Amino acid sequence: MVQRDEVDQIVDAWRRERVDLDVEPLQVLSRVSRLARLLDQARGRAFTDHGLDGWEFDVLSALRRVGAPYELSPGALVQQTLVTSGTMTNRVDRLESRGLVERHPAPKDRRGVLVRLTTAGRDAVDAAMVELLEHERAILAHLPVRDRTALAGSLRTLLSAVENPTD
Repeated sequence: MVQRDEVDQIVDAWRRERVDLDVEPLQVLSRVSRLARLLDQARGRAFTDHGLDGWEFDVLSALRRVGAPYELSPGALVQQTLVTSGTMTNRVDRLESRGLVERHPAPKDRRGVLVRLTTAGRDAVDAAMVELLEHERAILAHLPVRDRTALAGSLRTLLSAVENPTD
C-alpha cells in the first residue's frame, strides 16, 4: 500500500477542480518544493546551534572547501554563493566583524583583496557541517542506498536542465 501525503491531496483537488489541466508535474515538483522548505528549516537549526545564519555558512563553507589557506576573492565568493557583489561586501563586512574572516591584499593585484577564513571561522563551519551531515544522513536513512543513488542522478539531470536550459 502506497502511503499518501499532502501533495496527493493537492493533486487530487486540482484534478477534481480542473479536469482540463495535466497536473502531473505537481507530483514531483511540489514534493521537491516542500522538501526544500523542510530541509532549509533543518539546516537553519544546524547552523543556529553553532551561531551561524544560513548565509554565513554558505560563505564560510565556500572558503573552507577551497582548501588552505582558505581564501577566495570576493568575485569568486559571489559566483559560489549566487549573490550580488554588494550583498557579498556586506556579508564579508559582517563576518569580519565577528572574527570569522579576514581581508588580505591580493598578492598579484594591488587593488584586489582576498577573503580568508580565520581559525574561528573554520571551527564554526566545521562544527556546523558535522551536525548538518548528521541531520541529512538521518533523513536519507529512510531510502535504500540504490534509491538514493537513483534519486541523486535524477535530481542532477533535472537541476542541470533548469540551470542550463539551452543545453
